[in-house]
Amino acid sequence: MKKLPRVLIVEDESAIAELIAVNLRHNGFSPIWAEDGESAQRELDAVLPDVILLDWMLPGQSGLQLARKWRADSRTKPIPILMLTARGDEPDKVAGLDAGADDYITKPFSTQELLARIRAVLRRRAPEQAGESVTIAELVLDAATYRVSYQGQPIKVGPTEFKLLHYLMTHSERVHSRAQLLDKVWGDHVFIEERTVDVHVKRLREALGAAGAMVETVRGAGYRLTAQPQRLMRA
Repeated sequence: MKKLPRVLIVEDESAIAELIAVNLRHNGFSPIWAEDGESAQRELDAVLPDVILLDWMLPGQSGLQLARKWRADSRTKPIPILMLTARGDEPDKVAGLDAGADDYITKPFSTQELLARIRAVLRRRAPEQAGESVTIAELVLDAATYRVSYQGQPIKVGPTEFKLLHYLMTHSERVHSRAQLLDKVWGDHVFIEERTVDVHVKRLREALGAAGAMVETVRGAGYRLTAQPQRLMRA
């Protein structure tokens, strides 16, 4: 029997959580509800979910604090996080992405939008099927085992950064605009702003450490991955 994708809903409003859970069950997901950070941590300690739906405003630790905490933990770092927020302004959205969220959904949202976003992050989390290993200089990405290494040392990257790095490495030395990267990495994932690309490029560079210099900014054009970086340029 096929295992249903497990979705941890971290939401203090029971009516909203139950509505989300019902829709998830009807569409082939296995939802688990936690009303605050403490109960969510207990669920994570027991069984890791495939996706976390994380409300911004929570009692105790906020969604932003929890996202940062889980991104800093090697065990929970790979889990995609979707931030649920009533804050629709771009600075707030960027703050959520900077905290470690892979995407955000502004309340109120439709069931179809929620499902589309969950499926999109699950697709980005899945290892690439085309090609098993890509090597640029001393940077190696193994899509079959979902591993990245530089100079023989393992590097941990999040699901969206993995997908972004895979695309850049398989199309190295070319300049890709933000719009092109959105199309190729996020695919049919609508409602995403180009600023999102900058946030994930920054996160990718930080994860790569010394190899982050290989991801270059081409002013006014976009980004490229090169085997011979001139210097690290900030997004």
